[in-house]
Amino acid sequence: MRLYLAGGAVRDMLLGRPAADRDFVYFGEEAELLQRFPDAKRAGKSFSIFIHRGMEFAPPRGATIHEDLLRRDLTVNALAMDEDGRLFLHPRAAEDLANRVLRPASDRSFVDDPLRVFRGPRFLAKHPDFSAHPELVSAMRQAAEDGLLNGLDAERVGAEVIKTLNAPRPGNFLRLLAKAHCLEPWFPELAGTDDIPAGPLPFHDESVLEHTAQCMDRAAALCNSFPQAEVPTAVWMSLCHDLGKASTDPELWPKHYGHEGRGEKSAAALADRLRLSNRLRKAGTVASARHMTMARYASLRPGTRVDMLDALHRDRLVEEMLVTAAADGDIPPDAALFTAVRQDLSRMLAVHLPSEDQGKGPESGEKLRSLRCQALAESDSSL
Repeated sequence: MRLYLAGGAVRDMLLGRPAADRDFVYFGEEAELLQRFPDAKRAGKSFSIFIHRGMEFAPPRGATIHEDLLRRDLTVNALAMDEDGRLFLHPRAAEDLANRVLRPASDRSFVDDPLRVFRGPRFLAKHPDFSAHPELVSAMRQAAEDGLLNGLDAERVGAEVIKTLNAPRPGNFLRLLAKAHCLEPWFPELAGTDDIPAGPLPFHDESVLEHTAQCMDRAAALCNSFPQAEVPTAVWMSLCHDLGKASTDPELWPKHYGHEGRGEKSAAALADRLRLSNRLRKAGTVASARHMTMARYASLRPGTRVDMLDALHRDRLVEEMLVTAAADGDIPPDAALFTAVRQDLSRMLAVHLPSEDQGKGPESGEKLRSLRCQALAESDSSL
């Protein structure tokens, strides 16, 4: 049996980066593999894929390792190393790796597996020092025009999105999909937003799509300063916060009155289409509905503050909402706004109903809200 370390692990080794995954290609019979790795468990349904201690073992795509490399997604992933340390590279892999360029491994890369259309953008989100070769953009666009994206499993597309949300430059995912005209059919809420102004000057000089991508990038970076925030949730909220602007009447541009409410429906539809978790679905709708209110926090009445903070706290989205606000307004993480929000939340949660007011249903709820509003009104949390 011949065994080859293949794909990203070899690429990262050549780039001097730590390898997250170790995938192998084996030439031989399943029985030979299982004799060598008796604890390996079958994982694939269509192919004889096995998992052993976090490592994946898959049969080759072709009769030789060279044929296998030609059938991979990108040239920079079409790399292999045998057990003697000998390297096997796609003919263009070394050049593209040196130039940090993403190019399809063959003309059939996206025909063989259309999901690869989303893996190129995800690669750029994870490795922002790379760029998309025109051949990649052209192949992605052709795949979309040929309808190859229509029949993909929603869960597989959603999984690519989840991985992107954890990347350091997630906005690159949207940028490349838009450039290649691949936002539809999976992201129709964002289709055409690269031609819609995000808002009036001097607040915005970019498109809705570019503003959204920038917010996603800032959110990913800001999470280092908001350690209690879940990174993928915060980035998803930044992706969803302005979805309502896509349906603004062009005669109203560059303003987007009422986009918060329209965006709630769009965020829910997008999450449902990608079969994302209920938490992400909720987070997306909250981001759209509340990001403008959070931006006006300093001018809010105590009752409005209490209602918003109570809802965010119940949904466990306070810190993620703060990240979204910081990313949207390009606000530093140590801004007084965020200190005031946290102080108000602490004061609010410290208020409890007296025993004589408990157990009275809605009346108890109204009493608690009133006491909390009073506590915020009496506090010194002005901005």
